[in-house]
Amino acid sequence: PENSLFSATINAGSFLFLVFCIFHHAHVLDRSSMHSLLSKFAVVFGSVTAIGAFVAANCNPTELELLHNLGAALSFVCVCIYTALLTSLTSRCALTGLEHFLYPLRIISSSIQVIMTILYCIFFVQKEDYYKHISAIFEWTLTMNLELFELSFALEFYSFSSSMLSVLLEVRDEDKPLILS
Repeated sequence: PENSLFSATINAGSFLFLVFCIFHHAHVLDRSSMHSLLSKFAVVFGSVTAIGAFVAANCNPTELELLHNLGAALSFVCVCIYTALLTSLTSRCALTGLEHFLYPLRIISSSIQVIMTILYCIFFVQKEDYYKHISAIFEWTLTMNLELFELSFALEFYSFSSSMLSVLLEVRDEDKPLILS
């Protein structure tokens, strides 16, 4: 039962994380479209993070250990890059006017994410159970840090508008063929 609860929780979390990535990308496109390329890279890494978490959650580590570990590693490494990209977007985009307050917090959170990911990877590959337990502590620290990082976007999500999602669906002028215009 606890494995099913773990799978359901991680599946729901990875879906919500994917929605978070898409909404944040739409918000950047709506407010500061000049940084759309960096935001697209962030969506790609965020999507790979969600897929990795989905694989890790649905592959039982006792039966499919390789797939579970591959999904977890993919998720942790890509979320590390994702947090760095979003921190970079915070410094470049003025989405709320509170970036001077949020940017230092996100730098600290991204730095923690990078350091904890490296330590997690180092301790996870060790054979002794003691080091596996330490890597589990780093795993939970990574998860909590990511949740706090995402919580810092509540101020940005407060300023969502209905036009934000329509930005994802419309074809911009630079995407239309030049010959037909």
